[in-house]
Amino acid sequence: TKMQRLYGFGICLGLGILLSLLSSLFLFPVPRVKKFATCYTLGNCLSIGCTCFLMGPWNQIKNMFKAHRLLATCTYLVSIVFTLVAALKYNNLILTLIFLLVQICALVWYCLTYIPFGQRMLKSCVGRCMGNIDDW
Repeated sequence: TKMQRLYGFGICLGLGILLSLLSSLFLFPVPRVKKFATCYTLGNCLSIGCTCFLMGPWNQIKNMFKAHRLLATCTYLVSIVFTLVAALKYNNLILTLIFLLVQICALVWYCLTYIPFGQRMLKSCVGRCMGNIDDW
């Protein structure tokens, strides 16, 4: 039913956000890179996968790979893989955090594709905050 789908969406989103936030506990006082990256990435995947409850998994996949979302989706998915490789295979905190930053940026950029003029607004805000690149 529609209500069950909304419950599934809410629970999945809540768990995803909770896992992403709790993952930071694995960084202090001693960084446990593998647990941090796994927990954070799982939380991120749950957060983005929660929309499958609303529109169905196949429609979600089709929407993710539309032309105007393709770059953001591919960057996001590749950064997930690289984050996990950096953490699980190399156990490298700096590399993991770099790929995690790419993952966050790609997720934000992806989410902005669902907001009319969202990417354009972000470009404008960043441009104003950073100033004209020619002035550097």
